[in-house]
Amino acid sequence: MRQALVLVGGRGTRLGALAHDTPKPLMPIAGDKRFLDYLLEHLARFGLREALLLAGHLGEQIEARYSDRTIGAMRLQVIREASPAGTGGALHLAAPHLDDVFVMTNGDSWFDFNLLALAEALSPKDVAALALRQAPDGSRYGTVAYVHGKITAFREKDAAQTGPALISGGVYLLRKTALAHIPPPPSSIEQDLFPALAASNRLSGKIFDGYFIDIGLPETLAQAQAETPLVARRPAVFFDRDGCLNQDSGYTHRVEDLRWIDGAREAVRQVNDAGWLAIVATNQGGIGKGLYNETAMHRFHAAMQADLAAVGAHIDAFYFNPHHPEAVIAELLHADHPDRKPNPGMLLAAARDWPIAMETSFLIGDQDSDLAAAAAAGVGAVKFSGGRLDACLTGRLKPHRPIA
Repeated sequence: MRQALVLVGGRGTRLGALAHDTPKPLMPIAGDKRFLDYLLEHLARFGLREALLLAGHLGEQIEARYSDRTIGAMRLQVIREASPAGTGGALHLAAPHLDDVFVMTNGDSWFDFNLLALAEALSPKDVAALALRQAPDGSRYGTVAYVHGKITAFREKDAAQTGPALISGGVYLLRKTALAHIPPPPSSIEQDLFPALAASNRLSGKIFDGYFIDIGLPETLAQAQAETPLVARRPAVFFDRDGCLNQDSGYTHRVEDLRWIDGAREAVRQVNDAGWLAIVATNQGGIGKGLYNETAMHRFHAAMQADLAAVGAHIDAFYFNPHHPEAVIAELLHADHPDRKPNPGMLLAAARDWPIAMETSFLIGDQDSDLAAAAAAGVGAVKFSGGRLDACLTGRLKPHRPIA
């Protein structure tokens, strides 16, 4: 899962005058921060490397704000349609740029769930997998029939169908082969693709429980302006690395020496599924001692991310400190660097970089220096003394649900 296709071309007619001269995804939320900013930051968290923004109405504004930018490691590219082509037409327009498998999402809605977990639903025979959610009132939406992981049918919105129902969350994992099943533009993946795939047993789904907002109406836009910043601010679990996530072989840095602590990948996945941030803070004095360089460390971290992605998990950020009191590299020689644990510098840097609710965050580490750094940063701490790492989360990891 490397690429996202984000549909940002809608006219926002239901918003009336609010969207007269502003694309719907660019509705302001907090100061100059727009709704699309939150959505793109959310996608970048999961290690996506590229986002293709399919722009239409007032697309020049999308292009001016996002073209050739990066968010984290995710590069943005804007593709503009000459005339309205529908969601299926947008796929055809982007066809030369698409990966074999990619995420597709609407730019005017946000479903806050562990995106990597959606890959578990896409079997080799499936053309697409949809993120599903439980709606309290099915009469407001088109609903889906769902049996043993497969979507078997779609039902039109029906005012008589009251009570809870499963609906699409507007986030899809698609194979590029889906293009062969979509008519030329104008066309719709919702009407022309998904029902046909469901009828042929090639459409899967996975149910997620996370915050959802669609800014298509004035009242839901106002709701997003009140709630989205609260949802974006989330607690974190800070992980020490060597001896906590991976076995410590002494200045561990070679990919071939990566050995996971029992329950470590499962612990990271639990953090992701709960909607918390997973952040590593690791002393890497071996760099200062000249035993390896930053390139080797980043390669090791990339291998960790690849292993985690295989189980639907990810680390949001790695913070490291290469300084050491016995460093042989002059610029990394420091008797007590503020970022080197037991000092709290790395945790405080993460708090500046990310919207972290520090008051409910905590650190898991295997050394007293880890616990001291947590105390100095004002977060809780759990000492890992062996066994399974995921046991450290028991009773401590409540789902991130800031909105009742």
